[in-house]
Amino acid sequence: MLDEVTYNQFVSAAFKRILAAADALDPDVLEADSTGDMVTLTAASREKCIINTQRAVRQIWVAGLGQGIHFSYHPESSSWRDDKGKGLELFRFVSDVVRGICGEELHYLG
Repeated sequence: MLDEVTYNQFVSAAFKRILAAADALDPDVLEADSTGDMVTLTAASREKCIINTQRAVRQIWVAGLGQGIHFSYHPESSSWRDDKGKGLELFRFVSDVVRGICGEELHYLG
């Protein structure tokens, strides 16, 4: 499990990357809000994708399209992967949820 300082750094970087991708879209299509431990992406239809910290277990939780998935950081691949072994990756999953709620694709930098 990641130590708290490293976890906070990785979460901050992930949230910044998601927010930058969301901010590149028209705000009339997708609105992005951040409140420290949570990023909320809201489509014009009012459907949401919520990305939240799960500090006690050092994970990121994503809810959208009727499901919630926990992601753990995997140092060997330098990526956030679902904790159930389904092969889901955090940024791809968030992009899939956004496409499902507003029809647009998130494009991440870096």
